[in-house]
Amino acid sequence: MLPFWKEHYLKHEECRERKRYDVRLERTALKAPFFQELCYNKINMKIEHVALYVSDLEKAKDFFLIYLNGKANDGYHNPKTDFRSYFISFDDGARLEIMTRPELEEHKKHPFRTGYAHIAFSVGSKAAVDELTAKLDEAGYSVSSGPRTTGDGYYESCIVGLEENLIEITE
Repeated sequence: MLPFWKEHYLKHEECRERKRYDVRLERTALKAPFFQELCYNKINMKIEHVALYVSDLEKAKDFFLIYLNGKANDGYHNPKTDFRSYFISFDDGARLEIMTRPELEEHKKHPFRTGYAHIAFSVGSKAAVDELTAKLDEAGYSVSSGPRTTGDGYYESCIVGLEENLIEITE
């Protein structure tokens, strides 16, 4: 008897045509039925939003609106927990949720740490990268690299943005 996920795969229309299950899937460590369901039904995935905790919510909102052309919603406040947040939307549909709450703990953010490394924003041209980098530098944000062309072909700079979070600006 086949395991549930192999049986399900074999019942799938495309699999009936191939008359075998995908060997790559056999090798993967992700064998939970839900994962299999996502793969076999070809659910269209996209990142809906990324969330960032910040100490100063209003300053963070202003940063993304002023320098990165974001648009903020009216905000959310849970009076019971004092959790507050804004969703910042960008022209291409990407969204960033910035959040705060009273019990946040501040830790030193080393640039070479595990977890999320940076948020990258594409500005459309090398000239725009140079211009925004200069604008952020003049505003007191530290430029940690660039503008430059990286080994993988990106024209970019990296800014130590609000609360030591890295912001990459790409062409």
